[in-house]
Amino acid sequence: MQHFSLLDLSPVPEGRTAADALHNTVELAQAAEKAGYYRYWLAEHHNMPGIASAATAVVIGHVAGATSSIRVGAGGIMLPNHAPLMVAEAFGTLATLYPDRIDLGLGRAPGTDGQTMRALRRSTTAGEDSFPQDVQELISYFDDAPAGAAVRAIPGVGTQVPVYILGSSLYGAQLAAHFGLPYAFASHFAPDMLEQAMAIYRSTFKPSRCLDKPHAIVAAGVCAAETDAEAVFLRSSQILGFAQLRTGNPGKLPLPVDDVSAVVPAAVLQQVEHALSCSACGSAVTVERQLRTIVDKYKPDELIVTGMMHDHAARLRSFDIAADVLKRISA
Repeated sequence: MQHFSLLDLSPVPEGRTAADALHNTVELAQAAEKAGYYRYWLAEHHNMPGIASAATAVVIGHVAGATSSIRVGAGGIMLPNHAPLMVAEAFGTLATLYPDRIDLGLGRAPGTDGQTMRALRRSTTAGEDSFPQDVQELISYFDDAPAGAAVRAIPGVGTQVPVYILGSSLYGAQLAAHFGLPYAFASHFAPDMLEQAMAIYRSTFKPSRCLDKPHAIVAAGVCAAETDAEAVFLRSSQILGFAQLRTGNPGKLPLPVDDVSAVVPAAVLQQVEHALSCSACGSAVTVERQLRTIVDKYKPDELIVTGMMHDHAARLRSFDIAADVLKRISA
C-alpha cells in the first residue's frame, strides 16, 4: 500500500448548521495533513440536509487554502450533472491556485434524485450515457491545446489535473482500465463487486501517458475510539443516517444511540450493515486488525478511509487513531 487518504462528506450533525460542517471540514483537513494522510477528498451530493459539500469545487478551494501540502480533490464530481468544460475551468482554476495539489475524481451517477437532477438542468433521457465521451473531453481540456483549438478551458489548458474514475460496479473498472486511469471503488457503501472490479481493472489495464500501471484505491469506513464499546456507540450515528437515506428520509446526522436495533427495523438494519461492511470499528487494536484484513485481501495501492460521527472532537480523534494504524500497515 503506497498511500492512505481521507474522504469527507462534510456531515451536518443534528443541532448544527452547514456553516458548522464546513468549519469542521477545514479543521479535519488540517488535522489530516498533520497526521500524514496523502490526500483529502470531498464528494458531490445534492439536496441532502446532512451533507454540506454540494458545491464541491468551492469547498475544495476553501480546504486547499487552509492547508499547505496535502493533496485536495473530488471523490468525486458527478459528471452527468455538469458540462465537461465547466468542470475543466473550475478544476483548472484550482490547479492554477494550488499547483500539483488538486485531484479530480469523476463519477457516473448523478448523486441525487431525479427531481433534483432536473433542477440541475441535466438531461435524464433513458438510455443516454455520454460518460466515456465526457471523460475524454474533460481530459482534453487539461492538455496543451492545439494552436487552432476553437474551445479551451481558461484556466485549465496545460494544467494536466490528475483524473480518477470512481465506481461501485464493474463499469467504472472497465472504463478506468481502458483509458489507463487510476480507479477508486466506493466500497465504503457498496462493497459487493469490489473483488471482481479490482480483478477486472488490474487484468485489463492499458498503460497510458497518464499512468504506466494500475493504481487501485479502495474505500473503507473507519470509526476508531479508545475502546470498542465507545466506537460502536459513536458509529451508530452513521448507521442511523444511512438507514434514513435508505428509507427515503434523509436528514442531518443523528445523535448516537446505545442500541440501533431498537430504532431501526431489522430488515433495514441488515441492509445498512451489509452496505457498510467494508469498514473497521473499535479501539486501535481492533481497527488495525480489521483494516489489515481489508488490505491483505484486496491489496489496494491506496486505502481511502471515511466515517461520520456526530461529535466533531471524537471524529478528529478517530482519524488520528486511524492514521497511526495505517502508518503501521503501510510500513
